Amino acid sequence: MTIDSRQVAAGILEAVPFARTLGIEFVEVAPEAESGVRVTVRLPDSPATHNHVGGPHAGAMFTLGETASGAVVLAAFGQLLDRATPLAVRAEIAYRKLALGPVRATARLDRPVAEVVAELESGRRPEFPVRVEIATEEGKPTGEMTVVWTLRPN
Repeated sequence: MTIDSRQVAAGILEAVPFARTLGIEFVEVAPEAESGVRVTVRLPDSPATHNHVGGPHAGAMFTLGETASGAVVLAAFGQLLDRATPLAVRAEIAYRKLALGPVRATARLDRPVAEVVAELESGRRPEFPVRVEIATEEGKPTGEMTVVWTLRPN
């Protein structure tokens, strides 16, 4: 699989204006990482996204994780956009610790790309989870999320 990581970042920020509004930054797009497709995004520390205790608002953290998961989907299945539309089906997030300062979300595809593509090519609408780990910039875990995506045939 060959995909330009700059295209993934630009594609997500173009398609999801809210990610731009929050100032989400792309740290890494690794479509051929050892553990599978992986993306890391960063939410800068900004008073505009703070909650009542001075950390990132839960909605901003959710958007950070969902953005990372969407970038994984684009990195893994971008070559299929002419025949399938990626859609988030459902998501679950757990806020574990108070995050202060900038936070990062690292997302990983939980199914082999070839398996999802084969399911789509067989005429089925695949669903696949993308796991997201949310942590401070120093790597202290603060939350986790799973977003289940589908590829809806066009």
